[in-house]
This record gives sequence, C-alpha cells and structure tokens, in this order.
Amino acid sequence: MDIRADLLAAPATGGTERADAARNRAKILAAAAELFTTRDPRTVTMDDIAKAAGVGRGTLYRRYPDTGAVAVALLDDHERALQRQLLGGAPPLGPGAPPAERLAAFYTAMVELLDAHADLVLGAESGGARFATGAYGFWSAHVRSLLVEAGVTQPDSLVDILLAPVAVEVYRHQREQGIGSPQIARALAALAHAVIAFATD
Repeated sequence: MDIRADLLAAPATGGTERADAARNRAKILAAAAELFTTRDPRTVTMDDIAKAAGVGRGTLYRRYPDTGAVAVALLDDHERALQRQLLGGAPPLGPGAPPAERLAAFYTAMVELLDAHADLVLGAESGGARFATGAYGFWSAHVRSLLVEAGVTQPDSLVDILLAPVAVEVYRHQREQGIGSPQIARALAALAHAVIAFATD
C-alpha cells in the first residue's frame, strides 16, 4: 500500500543497482541522517547533503528530487514496520480490538515513532508536504477504516482532524513545553475514545 520506498530506492535506470550507485546511496543516506539529527531538518539543503556525502549534486538529484525525498527514504523502514503491525499485528494495534482501542493504540505507536524519529519526520513532512506523503495516505485510510467500523456516518470530515495531533510540529511544540511522551499518549488515547463515543452517539 505504501510505494514510496520502491520509488525512492529503485535504481534510476531500472534493473540491479550498480555497486558504485549503492555505495553513493548509502553515503547520501548516512550523511543526511547525521545532518537531520544535528541540525534543524528544515534548514538542511541538497547542497549540504551532497557535500557531507562527498558526492556531486547530479548524483544526488538523480536519485532524490529534494531533501524531503531523502528524509522519506530514511523514514520508510520505520513507517513500513508500523504499517505491517496495523495490518496484521496483535490487537489492539492490529485487527481484533474495538475501533476506539485501536485508534488509541495507533496514537501511542505514532508518539513512539515521533519520539525516535522526529527529526526525520520534520525533514519529510514539514508543513503541507505532510499531506503528500504515502505514509499520510496510509494513516488516513487506517483512521477512516476505524471510524467506519465504529459506525461513524460521516468519517471523512474527522480523518484529518484526528491525524492533526500527531503532526510533527504539534508533537515538537508539546515536548518543548515540557509535556512528556506518556502524557501526550494518554491525552490522545482519551481523545480517541471521546471522539468515537461522541460521533457514534
């Protein structure tokens, strides 16, 4: 369901990736990961990544069109792991639990993802770019399916509202205010139960 890694990691010309291309990709991703974690990801440029990786701009741009695409490539494994859990993992994150419990578990998993990789998420999903990512499409479909399962009659108007609290800018702002991750997760779990109870009343 999430095709981003296939597009971003595939060799530019198709077929098997050449050894030198694989080395360049590894250097690019390692350099970008270092830059994203040591600086504000929003200030990292393609020139910064090319210089840190020791590759030419052409080499970088042939594989990644912008810094957001580099961040998405770095995030992909982590997001795919969560997607697999949502589709086939143990409840309540996976199938088998009531919708409100699954939504609360999804929120907890998203907070854990942001705890570990907020710098990459900020690089990939800052501002309006968030809505264009494959991951956001997956999260949207998941939340919508839970609302439909719960019997919400107009789920579409709630999907973006329910995903807004796990936007990386919101998460970072809360953490900067001294609010801990467990407190954020508990508040989001309460939100999940309250919204579904209200929408199905």
